[in-house]
Amino acid sequence: MTGPDDDRLHRVALSALGEPGDPRLLDSVTRLGAAVVHELLLSGHTIEELQTDPDARRSAADPEQTLARAADRGLRFVVPGDPEWPVQLDDLATAAPLQRRGGVPIGLWVRGPARLDQLVGSVAVVGSRSATTYGADVAADLASAIAATGRPIVSGAAFGIDQAGHRGALAGGGSTVAVLACGADRFYPTAHRELIEYIAAHGAVVSEALPGWSPTQLRFLARNRVIAALTVGTVVVEAAARSGALNTANWATRLNRHVLGVPGPVTSAPSEGVHHLIRSQAAVLVTSGADVLEVVGAAGEHLVAEPRGPVRSRDQLTTRQRQVLDAVPVVQAAPEASIARTAGLGLAEARTVLAALAERHLAERAPGGGWRLAALARE
Repeated sequence: MTGPDDDRLHRVALSALGEPGDPRLLDSVTRLGAAVVHELLLSGHTIEELQTDPDARRSAADPEQTLARAADRGLRFVVPGDPEWPVQLDDLATAAPLQRRGGVPIGLWVRGPARLDQLVGSVAVVGSRSATTYGADVAADLASAIAATGRPIVSGAAFGIDQAGHRGALAGGGSTVAVLACGADRFYPTAHRELIEYIAAHGAVVSEALPGWSPTQLRFLARNRVIAALTVGTVVVEAAARSGALNTANWATRLNRHVLGVPGPVTSAPSEGVHHLIRSQAAVLVTSGADVLEVVGAAGEHLVAEPRGPVRSRDQLTTRQRQVLDAVPVVQAAPEASIARTAGLGLAEARTVLAALAERHLAERAPGGGWRLAALARE
């Protein structure tokens, strides 16, 4: 960590004093600097959401000890000015608050070998905690395809779509990052302890919250803006009308990031929020990792071919040939004159066209002298 030591200590103290995503505190730090804001608070100035918990106050009073305890747990504190600082987070300085959360984080507590400055080009995969089998399978497949191209997958380690996104990225041989609403040294949900430990060993676990802190609703809302800001695009897979994933998508829109939505069955309540995003043109409809890569990639990169049905033997026929072929019986052979009348052509022209169709193995002369479809045309 190569940021100025004094600035880092001030930021540790402020991290202990303030709630993650408190826009008043974070905007003040962005405008005035951590040292000035810290001194103002020490001199009696107040901010609405300052911590009154004694443990938090002790952490603020002894930031060096807080850093040391965090290091013992394998955590580092990454702040603006560090080479590892993800500069895309600075875009939060110009985005208006949402649900009373906003601003550039004072710093991020990180556990794991993955560097945050390597998350440029990463993609968020978020969605319902109560995911259906369909949603989980789609999320895992998307994440696997994206991660296989070297783009890290970022999510929140929650049940449902988050879990599927992380596991899909790992299955695709890629990297994944979990952004938590609690301290980066904790495991939430506790049922995902093994997954979070694995991510911490091979990717990174990130949190704006002080080590040891519990998850709260406000911290989830603050966490969502970090996920959106770290990534170039957010893919929403299954989100009901009221869903935290929609909050992440909203932040992505505010930050001029891509928002992508995976449609579900039209009768599916878990997909209602996604369908609204797509219908209101707030999200691009995607159905595969290839679709996502085409949207988030550079111009001309990862282009997806237009979907087409199989090429059939009839596709290259002229209009006259189609007329005659449509008049040829499937099984019971018909004479040339009958075929000509049905096709609306003269006998001579119909005879010429039938010969051409025979060369293409689409029509054949029956033993009795009439014409019928060949096996290739019947297919």
